[in-house]
Amino acid sequence: MPIELRGEVFYRTAEACRMAGISKATLFRWLSIGIVEDVQNRDRRGWRLFTELDINRLKAETNRTNKNNG
Repeated sequence: MPIELRGEVFYRTAEACRMAGISKATLFRWLSIGIVEDVQNRDRRGWRLFTELDINRLKAETNRTNKNNG
């Protein structure tokens, strides 16, 4: 369930992953190896808060393809 803070809608990690079509393990792997940048917003517990823009970036990475140069 999204939350609204300061007039902006945020999604927690599980919601963002579901919307992007990836697992949390994939998200954390991408974060650890630098495929995607970490989000700017966190709640008071330190949990990530994703904006629509953050989720769109995850979706773009999910749908990205690599050229086979072989």
